[in-house]
Amino acid sequence: MISRRTRLATAAVVLTATTLLPTAASAQAPSFIMAWGTHGSGDGQFDVPSGVAIGPAGNVYVVDQANNRIQVFTSDGAYITQWGTEGSGNGQFRFPLAVAADAGGKIYVTDHYNYRVQVFTSGGAYVTQWGTVGSGNGQFDGGPNGVVVGAGGNVYVSDFERIQVFTSGGAYIAQWGTLGSGNGQFNSAWNVATDAGGNVYVVDSGNFRMQVFTSGGAYITQWGTQGSGNGQFGDLGGVAVDASGDVYVADLGNRRIQAFTSSGAYVAQWGSGIGQFSGPTAVAVDAAYNIYVSDLSNRIEKFGPLPTPAAAVTWGALKSRYRSGASPEAK
Repeated sequence: MISRRTRLATAAVVLTATTLLPTAASAQAPSFIMAWGTHGSGDGQFDVPSGVAIGPAGNVYVVDQANNRIQVFTSDGAYITQWGTEGSGNGQFRFPLAVAADAGGKIYVTDHYNYRVQVFTSGGAYVTQWGTVGSGNGQFDGGPNGVVVGAGGNVYVSDFERIQVFTSGGAYIAQWGTLGSGNGQFNSAWNVATDAGGNVYVVDSGNFRMQVFTSGGAYITQWGTQGSGNGQFGDLGGVAVDASGDVYVADLGNRRIQAFTSSGAYVAQWGSGIGQFSGPTAVAVDAAYNIYVSDLSNRIEKFGPLPTPAAAVTWGALKSRYRSGASPEAK
């Protein structure tokens, strides 16, 4: 098992200390809208933002990891509120990693070094928690990494070698996964997302791939290998799925976001020029298909939706239009 507990903090030092190397941008890459954040501990500042989620009201929740807090913003980056300090009490954190929101507005945070998941209201009031250190049901062996709430309200948590499933109140339901590189095995299950149909997408970081499962853990498919080409990955971060089923993966090692269909077909990538990344750690998509990326440059970057590819016009179709008397521009 690859130990990755200090991965993001280490990556922040390494990536920001070097010249940013632009990655190729796809013709279908989304447009850059805005960015917010600088390094620090003040309101709207970050020290290693490691996770991002969109609440049902459209607000943006950011895991400010080294500051051991959650910050909340409007979709345009205006600061709203924050909660959390370093510690092990209710509402405190030790190395928070990921954040998710459910349909009712409750916020779930993986509190890695405290080996637990904490739940809050949308405004940051403590609700409940679950988890202890260990390998039993409902315990976290390596510490919880990613978290997502499925369409049915169940909570999926990635725990290095397995995915565990809970009710919204923390009652254990099921799990799947073991250490390895086979179908349904993991080598550092780093983050997790679900689609509208209930399928579960797992960032299998140590194996440089995405794996997809049913809501009950049955293996469906996978894609990815180590590298820098289209559909390949360096060190992986977060994953998000939009309402249409497109999958967005934070390819932290290659400093880019890659987009795929739900079956893993490559769609687009971006990470050069305006909106360039130092190291994208997580990604989220709102109801309008805008894309939010937390980056090791200590900022959140917002992009518009993926462009809809223009319909291809074949030579045969053009000839058919001329035969019928239609202009080449006619559809």
